[in-house]
This record gives sequence, C-alpha cells and structure tokens, in this order.
Amino acid sequence: MTNLGTQYLGLKLKNPLVASASSLSKNVDNIKNMEDAKLGAVVLYSLFEEEIVNESLALDHFLSRGTESFAEALTYFPEFDEYNTGKDRYLDLIREAKDSVDIPVIGSLNGMTNGGWIEYAKLIEEAGADALELNIYFVAAEMDVEAETIEKSYLELIEAVADSVNIPVAVKISPFHTSTANFASKIEAAGAKGLVMFNRFYQPDLDIEKLTVEPHLELSRPSDLLLPLRWTAILYGRTGLDLALTSGVHSSVEIVKALMAGASAVMTASELVKNGIPRAAQMLAEFEDWMSDHDYESVDALKGVLSQKSTAHPAAYERANYMKALTLFDE
Repeated sequence: MTNLGTQYLGLKLKNPLVASASSLSKNVDNIKNMEDAKLGAVVLYSLFEEEIVNESLALDHFLSRGTESFAEALTYFPEFDEYNTGKDRYLDLIREAKDSVDIPVIGSLNGMTNGGWIEYAKLIEEAGADALELNIYFVAAEMDVEAETIEKSYLELIEAVADSVNIPVAVKISPFHTSTANFASKIEAAGAKGLVMFNRFYQPDLDIEKLTVEPHLELSRPSDLLLPLRWTAILYGRTGLDLALTSGVHSSVEIVKALMAGASAVMTASELVKNGIPRAAQMLAEFEDWMSDHDYESVDALKGVLSQKSTAHPAAYERANYMKALTLFDE
C-alpha cells in the first residue's frame, strides 16, 4: 500500500496536498469539507496587517502603496469585510477549526512591518494554530529605498515573530529577489522553519476608456507551476527549510512534479475555487494511482528525485536550459 504521509514544519500530514490561503477557509464548514476531501492541512485566509494597524495614517499609507499586490484576495482588496471578518473573528475561527477537524490548521499573517504582528502571532498560537505562515509583501515604489533595506526589514520581522512563538513559522515570499537562494539562507538563519514559493500578486489593469486603474484577478494556471518548480528544485537539499510549492497546482501531475522537485507540501487554491473543494479528493486519488503504477511506495521515495541536487543534468535549472528552450521555435 502506498504511503502518502509526509512532514511539513514538523507536522505529520496524511498527504502533501495542502489548501493554501484563500477565502475558501473563511468558515468552519469549508474547513471541514477540506478535511473530508482528504487535504493534508489547511492554511487559513490571511489576516492583513492593515486590520491590525488600525491607525488612519498607516492605513492610508498601505492602501495607497499596495492595493494591487496582496495575494490570496479572492475578492477585491481593500474591502476587508468582504475578505476577512475581523481580528477577533479570525482567532475564533482558529479555535472552532481546531475543535472541528484533525488536520493541521496553519494561521496566516499578511503584511510588511512589525506593527501588531508579534502580538497577533502570539494570539494565533494561543488560539491553537499548529503553525504560522508569514506572507510578506511590500511594493518598493520609492526610488531611494534599496533592495538591501527591504530584505533587512523582512528578516527583522521574521526573526521577531519566530522568537515570539513556539509554533513553527513558514515564510511566503515573492519571486522578485535578485538572489533567491541567498535570501532563503537568511530566512532560515532568522528562525523560520519553512519557505513557501511563491506569492501570486494581482496586478492592476488600465481601463483606457474610463482612464482608471482597475483591479484584475486571474486564477492560477498549470503553467504558473514552472517558476516555483525551478526554485524548489534548486533549493532542495541546500537548506534546512521545509519547502512548500504553491501556484499552478491543478492536478495530480503538478503534485508529482512538485514532490520530484523537492517540495514537502504542495499547495493549491485556484483549482478548489474553480471546481470545488471535493476536487482535492480526486486529485489525491489520481496521485495515489500514479504512485502505485510507477512503483513508488512512499512520498519520501519520490521527493527530490528530479531536484538539481539529484538530476543528471543540474545545469538544466540554470542558464544552460535557456538557449535550448529558445531552439524549440527554430524551423
């Protein structure tokens, strides 16, 4: 019998498929449905920093700088009450979920500055969350703000939160770092236990008739898997962080690819939004069938077999594959 069990952030999961942060986890009934659909764990929707830092100047600052950017907003930000239902409700949801399901429940905080994060990280832990995901994103629109300054602020925040709680902390980052591998090593040194790649940003669009900047939302596609797949494969075996791949996971094929690259957890949301939470059970059944058909007895046996560390052609994950890819269009 195939063993689908795995570990992520020190948590024992019955399988590696995890519901990533989205509005689907706004209520306990959906979380129960996620457990019924055999998901290994659930990351709750994000509690935004803007709800914690409720001072008018700070709120105006962040609304004007990042309305197009925050991930997981399946309804348009900044209408907070359409996405989140308040700080106290968030903590109540954790308690209710922990009383209702046996799968791990992971809290999520979305923001950039220390603000109330340390306090709420502690409250999330006290409410019973099994782990915490920090979803850090900032639109560095000021020309005098250097990349080093941004990364330093990230790391200070990670360290402050990790030091304040006893539950494991994962960090969800953007792909927009000049040296992703180096930054991953610093995230680990700051006390994080996991790295989630990558945050999807909902970029604004322009209405050329109304002359307005409009929100724009697209669910992920399987092709979105390629970027996190590459970095998962590069980092596997080179860091002590548990790696979670998110974005572009729509079928058992993407689950297999993510694990082959070295992921400990494979996260999905868009597929569940599009086709319903029960779709997860179908994905897992197909994944288990694939494992059996290809004589893999466990997830551990599959994990990392095509990582950069393990593949016969490690340069394929770097520049060498670039020229080869371009030749595919030659006549």
